[in-house]
Amino acid sequence: MNGRFVDLHTHSTASDGSLTPTELILAAAASGLSGIALTDHDTGGGLMEAKAAADKAGLRFVPGIEISAEIAPPATLHLLGYFIDPESAALQRMSTILLEGRNNRNPRIVARLNEIGCKITMDQVLEIARRGNADNRAVVVGRPHIAQALLESHCVASLKQAFDVYLGMGGTAYFDKERLTPRQAIDCIHDAGGLVILAHPVQLRAQNHAHLQHLIESLIDQGLDGVEVWHSDHRPQDSEWLLSIAKRHALVVTGGSDFHGSRKPDIDIGLGRKNVRIPERILDELEAARRTRMGAGATAPVKEQI
Repeated sequence: MNGRFVDLHTHSTASDGSLTPTELILAAAASGLSGIALTDHDTGGGLMEAKAAADKAGLRFVPGIEISAEIAPPATLHLLGYFIDPESAALQRMSTILLEGRNNRNPRIVARLNEIGCKITMDQVLEIARRGNADNRAVVVGRPHIAQALLESHCVASLKQAFDVYLGMGGTAYFDKERLTPRQAIDCIHDAGGLVILAHPVQLRAQNHAHLQHLIESLIDQGLDGVEVWHSDHRPQDSEWLLSIAKRHALVVTGGSDFHGSRKPDIDIGLGRKNVRIPERILDELEAARRTRMGAGATAPVKEQI
């Protein structure tokens, strides 16, 4: 460990974080980080701004994305894409599909909340989502913005309560959104020049280690490149086990806080919830894996249409 640290999982106002891409980079620099990845949900809309700010601040920058994919409930499957080209045609098609899914879902959530006495409006949600965007436009509007509207309307006492009671899976106002299959998401990231990493594997809610290993191996068969070993939701024993699986299958390993700013106030940039730091060598290894993949001219599996 060389004393320099990175954070490879963060979010900005381009999706559901509370800091603009520029503010995120400044926060990373102020925290003493040497590198950062921006991995907004379903969009690369903040990457150009973040890259410019990172260059100015002298930080190593990884353009990324976090994509939701189908998996049996109540699990959550998110895939991180690193070193993506935000202008990739496949990525643009994917973003359009997923954003349309969100835009169709969000009014249904608000309507349901109104039915059960939580009086908020889509205009209120959109205003919250636009905060911090220089062009006065939200790239991605999601449940965290609805949760903030509930908080500001005094319908809940905390963002956590908003998700626990209303917006989380099984909540009284929960509706699912359009998702890609894992194969579609993996192929899309590869087409955009990226590496595909399984985000926060504990959120797959596997029954046991054998079940989780089976899920990871099924993703490897579909083109998975690596696994997020260190994350704010991971206990030390989780990370240790995931590291052993990564070594067994020659997977790339990454780590990050999943920083959202004030949307998740218990998570600090570069530290997460448990003060776990990611050494800069993890970014070195990630870059080396990307060079290897590009140099090998790796081809994606047979593709499903997006």
